[in-house]
Amino acid sequence: MDLELLEQAARRRLDAAFYDYIAGGSEDEETLVDNAAAWSRMRLRPKVLRDVDRVDLSTTALGAPVASPIGVAPMAMQHRACEDGPVATARAAAATGSLLVFGLFGAGSAGGVAEVESTAPRWLQVYVLKDRARSAAAIARSVEEGYAALVLTVDVVRQGNRRRDARNRWVFLREGDEAEEDPNELFDRSLTFDDIAWFRERAGVPLVIKGVMRGDDAAACVDAGAAAVIVSNHGGRQLDGAAATADVLREVVEAVGDRGEVYVDGGIRRGQHVLKALALGARGVMLGRPVMWGLAAGGRLGAQAVLRGFQQELERAMALSGVRSVPEIGPDLLHERG
Repeated sequence: MDLELLEQAARRRLDAAFYDYIAGGSEDEETLVDNAAAWSRMRLRPKVLRDVDRVDLSTTALGAPVASPIGVAPMAMQHRACEDGPVATARAAAATGSLLVFGLFGAGSAGGVAEVESTAPRWLQVYVLKDRARSAAAIARSVEEGYAALVLTVDVVRQGNRRRDARNRWVFLREGDEAEEDPNELFDRSLTFDDIAWFRERAGVPLVIKGVMRGDDAAACVDAGAAAVIVSNHGGRQLDGAAATADVLREVVEAVGDRGEVYVDGGIRRGQHVLKALALGARGVMLGRPVMWGLAAGGRLGAQAVLRGFQQELERAMALSGVRSVPEIGPDLLHERG
């Protein structure tokens, strides 16, 4: 699986402004670059003589079975990557038994995605809008359509300074929109931990908080009723200079303990990166840009190939590290540098 070649193929198929929208980060893109570099900086201590003739990737996400700990992150504007957009992504996730987090804002039809048959769970991601009625309506629809959890993204009180988008005069349009909506005017900047209870009461399904980068914040989210948190810096698209997700994951895991589940995204580009995240205590990982490149280059089959490729790489990395199942992956696999 050569993600660099895949990205090049996707870039040839996309218009330049949309490619930059997906590939770019904020400001000088330091966090964007460091997200991937941080996983590569970590080193593994493989075990030997452990009988890895069979390796089992299966696990659970909030109690629901999934084929592997590799899920799909919420991504806006998938309809610009291929004709079937998020439905193609949903089919790719279903074919690989992968958790799918569907991003409602700017991604297309949640109903169409929900109609794709899958044995793996689907979660719905929403932003907290100033107009709480719109948020409440989205939550109600998600429950009716069978989404198993609600994911609130909380790290976009306003958009980061994305210089590529500014140069390209990028206009954010949701599918079917005729006029631009300024995200900075849509999002609720007054959100606090106290508001988590409001959403939890209306969701009727477990609540997941996305965009957490600190242990104290993660603990506060769980205290307020969240079932899980996603360690994320929005793919380096918000505060440039923020820490890489790999570098804060352990702190978040320790703060949450056994009171909730912890997931992580940002810069995961190889199966061994997934292994390192699990060794740090993550329940699972979320892939964003790699899936988008697969979708742009080859539609459903392209996205499916990316997910399958990550699963194969994780299986190989686990075998070479002497672990036969996800529960066997622990912090002892990581080499602590002096």
